[in-house]
Amino acid sequence: MKPDIRVGVTPALDLWSRPWEERKKALQRVVDFGIDHVFFADHVSFRFGHGHDGMVSAAALANLHPEIGIYLGVYLLPLRHPVPVARQLANLAEMAPGRISFGIGVGGDDRHEVEVCGVDPRTRGQRTDESLEIVQGLLRGETLSYSGKFFQIDKARIVPVPKPAIPVYVGGRADAALRRAGKFADGWLGIWCSPERYRKALNIFDEAAEEAKRTITPDHGIQLWVGIGDNKDEAAGYVGPEMENFYQVPFEKFSKYTPHGTVDDVVEFLTPYLEAGCRHFNLTPCAVSTEKATEAIGLVGERLRALDGKS
Repeated sequence: MKPDIRVGVTPALDLWSRPWEERKKALQRVVDFGIDHVFFADHVSFRFGHGHDGMVSAAALANLHPEIGIYLGVYLLPLRHPVPVARQLANLAEMAPGRISFGIGVGGDDRHEVEVCGVDPRTRGQRTDESLEIVQGLLRGETLSYSGKFFQIDKARIVPVPKPAIPVYVGGRADAALRRAGKFADGWLGIWCSPERYRKALNIFDEAAEEAKRTITPDHGIQLWVGIGDNKDEAAGYVGPEMENFYQVPFEKFSKYTPHGTVDDVVEFLTPYLEAGCRHFNLTPCAVSTEKATEAIGLVGERLRALDGKS
């Protein structure tokens, strides 16, 4: 049985600069519009020092609302030691049981961010593979000893074990990320790819899962910025500057992978990914106001679930 369609949203780009009560209202608005979870990026020192720590954000969000799902997407796992990561995840699962989803990535949009954490960017993938083995073993309740290229661990243990288990997703565009997802994860979290590439990517995931002798029902996703307006030009005027400010790259480089326009335009853009096998959509909306942006994503979610019901 395939997983249900889920839609997540970044609740507000300026959430942490708002007063406490406004933060709570932003989360309640997400729930009121029928959105399944909130998600957020993780950065240590991105593009001249920017970032929010993913685990800190997850803890704060989990305590702003008692029900909403919390999705780390994506956490830069190779920049941390896996044992404290497992401890943080176990504590998050205590705070918000059944509400945490853990998406990981290797980073790379800013190599300097990796370097200032004492990590050679060339080793990110190998470190991530070792870390995933360690984190997942600890979160299964194992007393774990491990000898790898990057980590030497003797009889580590983390309790309590999260119940239910925390689903793990691997993000990234390269084939190596897809093979990593197939070997370790519950699904792949795509970004900046065409529907055709998305469909081919899921085949690579399946092949890697089969090689690892895993039998799973995958829960694949995609993570995208979204512009909402009365037309495509207006919507691009909202989302373009936000992306340019964050990535320091012209919007033209992203526009073909960034749905923008009316709700109808966004749904039309996302439908081929739904048909290719995408089951959850993490969307960062930009509009005339946060309220309008959140409402639009709620409507997008309704439409995608209705389309899935017809298939």
